[in-house]
Amino acid sequence: MYKKILVALENSRADKSLLPHIAELAGHFQSELLLIHVADGWVARNFDRLKLAESEEMKADRTYLEHTAADLRKRGLEVTAHLALGDPSTEILKTAEREHCDLIAMTTHGHRLIGDLILGSTIHEVRHKATVPVLLVRAKEK
Repeated sequence: MYKKILVALENSRADKSLLPHIAELAGHFQSELLLIHVADGWVARNFDRLKLAESEEMKADRTYLEHTAADLRKRGLEVTAHLALGDPSTEILKTAEREHCDLIAMTTHGHRLIGDLILGSTIHEVRHKATVPVLLVRAKEK
């Protein structure tokens, strides 16, 4: 059913809520996983335009993706990882389409209107513009 699943990671504790669900789903359907993290700091957003060097944040994000992919591969899963730069919702949607993903998986934090206005809502944008199903897993409380 799901040949390729895009897994949007935050590089936070919330990912620990999402990854077990995705690993089980991928194992069941023999799905390929595409892990993505979108670096959205100033350097990441201006990286190509200003020909900047990779920031420490970007290096840490890349290392996190590589370690997470390696852990999933140990479970026998086919995994690739991609560090995108820029606006998270735009990059998630663009990557899902370009890579022919048929499911997008993300965590939700349960913000309400005020929280979304203050923090922004990648999920809001993705769920309204995605052309494939979106699986949302509630991040566990601290």
